[in-house]
Amino acid sequence: MAEYENLLYEESGGVAVVTVNRPERLNALDDASCDELRALWARLRYNDDVRCVILTAAGERAFSTGVDISGSWKQPASPFMVDDPISAVGPKSNDYWRPVIAAVNGMAAGGAFYLLGEVEFIIAAEHATFFDPHVSHGMPAVNEPMFMLQRMPFGEVMRMSLMGRHERMSAQRAFQVGLVQEVVPPEELMGAARWCAEAIASAPERLAVEATMRGVWTAQHTTLANALNSGVAFLSLAGAEEEITEKARGIKDQTRIEPRIR
Repeated sequence: MAEYENLLYEESGGVAVVTVNRPERLNALDDASCDELRALWARLRYNDDVRCVILTAAGERAFSTGVDISGSWKQPASPFMVDDPISAVGPKSNDYWRPVIAAVNGMAAGGAFYLLGEVEFIIAAEHATFFDPHVSHGMPAVNEPMFMLQRMPFGEVMRMSLMGRHERMSAQRAFQVGLVQEVVPPEELMGAARWCAEAIASAPERLAVEATMRGVWTAQHTTLANALNSGVAFLSLAGAEEEITEKARGIKDQTRIEPRIR
């Protein structure tokens, strides 16, 4: 994997850890950071050794505060053409379809939702907070709440978007409304994320995991009828019906897994 200026990358045991490494800027994303994230997902598409990715950030103050406002963002003169500086930085926007777990270790604000909106699930440290400051700066919050509406109830998204800097959602509240799937002490964050990642990476068939992901994401973004029709194709791509049936028959012969109760 190539060297990066704004990212740290580690890989072991089928798990890659990607760390946004700009703690001095609260892990805000500038041009270079966005370019590196897009390049990272593109490279990972061809890395079959990686079965699951943990996406996190350096330091304990912030996961990301979105766009680095110190950057020199430029927009076209026409209101019908808008360049979103951090659009397409997430895995799905770059056609990366292996599991990504977010480990949030501080503030996740505004543009951070472009990343969080495209992960499979989120584990947060107890001190993590979530908010969207756009309207407090006189700017509309548009794309960010659209991402969050796929993960949280309407009223929660609207409150976060309209309250701006006046309120932050705690990790515990984020867990209650379904944005976050687990809350842990800060010192246990990466251990909790790695436990999940290694469990996912241990699945014997990579295509079975990917087909599962595509099915759930498709159901999230279309009607159930359309999703079920697509599911036939996902099952076929993951393996012939005869192979799946044979695996089902062999379940009793597999090594027993002792589950953890969450």
